[in-house]
Amino acid sequence: MKDAFISRKYIIIALIVLASLILLSRLFVIQVVKDTYRLSADNNVLRYVTQYPARGLIYDRNKNLMVYNQAAYDIMVVPAQVTKIDTAEFCNLVGISATSFRDRMKAALSYSRRAPSVFLKQISAESYARLQEKMFLYPGFYVQPRTLRKYSKPIAGHILGYVSEVDESLVKKEPYYKSGDYIGKLGIEEAYEKYLRGQRGVKIYLVDVYSRIKGSYAEGRMDTVAVQGEDIISTVDMDLQEYGELLMRNKSGSIVALEPKTGEVLALVSSPNYDPNLLVGRVRSENFARLSADTAHLPLFNRALQAKYPPGSTFKPINGLIGLQEKVITPSTLFGCNNGYLFVKCHSHSSPLDLIHGISNSCNSYFCQTYRRILENPVYPTIEAAYTKWKEYLNEFGFGKKLGIEFTNELTGLVPSPAYFDKYYGKNRWKALTVISMAIGQGEIETTPLQMANMTA
Repeated sequence: MKDAFISRKYIIIALIVLASLILLSRLFVIQVVKDTYRLSADNNVLRYVTQYPARGLIYDRNKNLMVYNQAAYDIMVVPAQVTKIDTAEFCNLVGISATSFRDRMKAALSYSRRAPSVFLKQISAESYARLQEKMFLYPGFYVQPRTLRKYSKPIAGHILGYVSEVDESLVKKEPYYKSGDYIGKLGIEEAYEKYLRGQRGVKIYLVDVYSRIKGSYAEGRMDTVAVQGEDIISTVDMDLQEYGELLMRNKSGSIVALEPKTGEVLALVSSPNYDPNLLVGRVRSENFARLSADTAHLPLFNRALQAKYPPGSTFKPINGLIGLQEKVITPSTLFGCNNGYLFVKCHSHSSPLDLIHGISNSCNSYFCQTYRRILENPVYPTIEAAYTKWKEYLNEFGFGKKLGIEFTNELTGLVPSPAYFDKYYGKNRWKALTVISMAIGQGEIETTPLQMANMTA
């Protein structure tokens, strides 16, 4: 019995010692190793300030600066730290009404009592200077430096795009973004977002009860440095773009200029357009709403990529090339023209014509007859098969599909499939003459200005 009692005694002592060692080791980890626990405990006197990186600059092909950054300041608030303050003086300093102050505080409280949120976006440098002198009077408020985009000229809005605040659906979907972050929308700003945005940093400050910064926490060892975004050199020639926009002033349409050897976009004009600087700053939302509401001119609509037009006579050489490839015509093939072909009219000119003169005279009759030979080619068992082959040629020229420009708002245009005509006219109830208008770039076919420029280049 005595031996059993001694044995149990040592077991109990051993368990106590083991438990103590475990507790001591955890205490060591919490207090010494895992400094983040200590930061959480001290959160009431620490301020985590996001360091937003400068967004990358955008240049044209000749290294002319197109987009740069300018300083801006957001007023942040931590509702739990706000005490009784002189709201009238505060509102006067930042240029808002008492009603606006209450609404903004209500929104901040609904977001979080202890987490910082944006109280007022993008105050001017002058307002920032006035406020900074008296910031100690307003516990719970602090200023967050930001940068805004600035566009060197009021051109190229459809190429450059713009930057706006992320919406909550994107915050939930993309881990990188947080509420209040900015993201590129449309154009180069969107296409190269992951390169332009850079990497956020954070600074941790010690703050007194008056919301005054007393210094860096842990001598800055816990801080991370913001990494500036990468600069982008675009293929655009800014002078050519500006000239194109001048030519299209007070007109509706598009100009696209490509480098024939590489396909690089030198200019992409859509008119009417807009000054990209309108979509910057606190008035961005108002200006965007106004531009969106302009249904008469549609300045936000990128006609170069989104407008679909019948290509008209510019399409005739394509059918000539397909006719040559399919061996239904040769360069010397002659077709007569008596002011048109059946119900397709044409203007007066000499007749008959070969291919070169058919193109130079823009003869409707010549290309209607060429197109009919393509679709009635006896090599193919049916009109649908011949038409499908013709459609494949058009796809190779870049019609009826996206060309792969980086912009997300590019459309495909339209080259109808046989099923399209089956649905409209009935199965096996259409023939070459039914769709003869496409011989001259009319009828159902639709192309974008970018596609036509690509074909020509």
